[in-house]
Amino acid sequence: MTDVKEIPTESNPQKVKVLMTEFVTHDVKRFIVEKPKGYSFIPGQANLVSLERDDWDDELRPFTFTSLNEDEVLEFTIKGYPSHDGVTTRLHDLQAGDNITIRNPFGSLTYNEPGYFIAGGAGITPFIAIFRHLRKHERIEDNLLIFSNKMKKDIILEKELRETFGDDLVLALTQEKQSGYEYGRIDKDLLQKHLKDKDRTVYICGPPGFLKAMKSAAEELGFSDDKIVLEKFVWMDIH
Repeated sequence: MTDVKEIPTESNPQKVKVLMTEFVTHDVKRFIVEKPKGYSFIPGQANLVSLERDDWDDELRPFTFTSLNEDEVLEFTIKGYPSHDGVTTRLHDLQAGDNITIRNPFGSLTYNEPGYFIAGGAGITPFIAIFRHLRKHERIEDNLLIFSNKMKKDIILEKELRETFGDDLVLALTQEKQSGYEYGRIDKDLLQKHLKDKDRTVYICGPPGFLKAMKSAAEELGFSDDKIVLEKFVWMDIH
């Protein structure tokens, strides 16, 4: 593998076989694919994926690894958007035995120290490998996750997240009231209840609007820019 980059890279394309797929929510699928010999990444990183299909092989999209680097296979956890005929919809049509092309890993959303994780929807995926790595090495303590979704059925890997974080998990629903879940959008007031230590790191991932709102709220609460970690290439795209 060549040097790991922080921004997307098209270098070193490698064809890999899909080994299995399964739904983890009503619109999110887990993909297990072959792992090329010598391929490695840092938890939280992604790579550019393309389909091995006519008219789609030049459509590259970033997807995060949700497996651990030491695993013998690669895993992606990908939300589908059936309302439009895009790459994710085509990916959800893949079956075991089909091929995709992956490239070298990239990304800046990696773990530095214990802190606060804030995720919106499919924005949880870069954090999954981080959480699994920390749990495996008994380092999950002193981390807290605040995770926003529209409805309970949309929560990706809720059981695993509850087992990982216990009481250090805050689940917010924006379109459904449920006992044991915060109701409404994550805002400054909700963050103020949980983000007590301004010397800790805040990790943020989600759609562009969510990313901007959470970064702004964290700054208003007194977190310095060097304590806010987000995906740099996404942040550059929305500025």
